[in-house]
Amino acid sequence: MLAADLLFGCGTSSAQSLAENDPLENLNRHVFAFDVWVEHNVAAPVDDAYRATVPELGRDGIHNLVANLHAPVVLANDVLQGESDKAAGTFGRLVINSTVGVGGLLDMADKWGLHGHHNDFGITLGKNGVGEGSYLVLPFIGPAPPRDLVGSGVDGFFDPLSWARFPGKDTWMLVRGGLRVLDVTDRQRDQFDSIERTSVDFYATTRNLYRQNRDAQIRGQAAIATASLPDF
Repeated sequence: MLAADLLFGCGTSSAQSLAENDPLENLNRHVFAFDVWVEHNVAAPVDDAYRATVPELGRDGIHNLVANLHAPVVLANDVLQGESDKAAGTFGRLVINSTVGVGGLLDMADKWGLHGHHNDFGITLGKNGVGEGSYLVLPFIGPAPPRDLVGSGVDGFFDPLSWARFPGKDTWMLVRGGLRVLDVTDRQRDQFDSIERTSVDFYATTRNLYRQNRDAQIRGQAAIATASLPDF
């Protein structure tokens, strides 16, 4: 029955779905429901154990480490966007936190006035006039319209560790990915639960918040609250 629904969803689009630039809405809703199930039945229990075994100070350190490892991607996109001030700040944060910050476990740069920011190639594309494309939701990832999906792939090339060669790389990348999932889940779980509780249509709310958030980032404005789905 589900397979038939998915096939039917792929082949038809309501006027409202087309108006929302979401021609695969029926299919997207099935995938979204699966992602929400994963959030409740896999991610949340793991996060409960994470919070129970790792104190807040340790979780902050993991967050700082994950952010510092991602800094080269932010730096590359700062440069591509011609944001020299932001690029200088990102480079300064990377140097300070990688040294004085004990490999990134401590965010000393933030304490010294160099505050971090998010950036990615999807934003770079958006700033250069590339449209989002049809809305798309993927298993374990959540919202991933074509522009941002391509952007995620390109961001991988900006990560020095993706092309570096060293003993134990596969293990290191697996551990790093696991820490990132733990951190994202832990940081956004309360927000996710709050938005789910207050939404009449959780799917539509998430779609709208995702688009508003990306539009704000492209325009250089502060990001708004957004429900995050599992990103494995």
